[in-house]
Amino acid sequence: MVETQSGKNPADGKYRKPLWWYIGLVVLILAIVGTFIPGIVKMVQDPDLLHQPGLADFFPEALAFKGSPFELNRMIIGRIVAASAAGLIFFLVARNVKLLPGRGQALVEMLLEFVRKNIGVELLGSRRGKRYATILSFLFVSVLAMNLTGIIPGVNIAASSVMSVPLVLAIVAYVTFVGAGIKARGGLRFFREQLFPPGIPWPVYFLLTPIEALSTFVVRPATLAIRLLANMIAGHMLLALTYFGTVSLLAAAAALKPMSALTLIASIVVTLFEIFVAALQAYVFTVLTAVYIKMSVEAH
Repeated sequence: MVETQSGKNPADGKYRKPLWWYIGLVVLILAIVGTFIPGIVKMVQDPDLLHQPGLADFFPEALAFKGSPFELNRMIIGRIVAASAAGLIFFLVARNVKLLPGRGQALVEMLLEFVRKNIGVELLGSRRGKRYATILSFLFVSVLAMNLTGIIPGVNIAASSVMSVPLVLAIVAYVTFVGAGIKARGGLRFFREQLFPPGIPWPVYFLLTPIEALSTFVVRPATLAIRLLANMIAGHMLLALTYFGTVSLLAAAAALKPMSALTLIASIVVTLFEIFVAALQAYVFTVLTAVYIKMSVEAH
């Protein structure tokens, strides 16, 4: 049976799922079977192992190189996995680009086109939108990948639920919109327009300039980082509580065991909601970055 490069069967006009789709599905199932299910069974058999969600979740124990700058814990491993997976996907797609894309290439192109058109061009105009599409796409994919580690069995916590990751991404966004303003307006002119908006009586600058400096150079990057951090912390705690409730009820008296079905259903719903929040926060982070670029390149 002949199949085109795009994965489409010319005989019936239907698409066949590519090999990477099946491999990814098998890996996901094996990860769930190998980590999540045994973990629940073990905690049900030994309730003393039951872990109550709390702040300790965000400071996991070291798995290797404890006390060194290269210390590894499950959260850091999640970051490495997320970054490696995102990089590998884009590498595989880029090295084998086809005129008639397969599903993998089509999905990547759809994602990049969404960021370029619906965020970059929509907020910054055609010329600037295309210019900053690369960095906006990088931020979107980075935030999304780090957020999704919260639902990976064995990691179970988003890499962006501690300040280091949101802070690094916020610094990247900060350098981007400040650099965009300096490039578009000139260094002195950019800082003058940001700190001393024209058309205002000069005595007012004694009050307005510190506020503008704080707003532009502190509040903007801080809100990017804190918003992302707070949402991912809340998502993790909600998800952890539903799973904790399920295991607790399974380990409780026989009369309470049937109630675990409700918390199990709730945990599935919350997991799906967490995926939605992960994508939404990536979108919000990228949109706000584009808005700050727009505010930097345009005069007050």
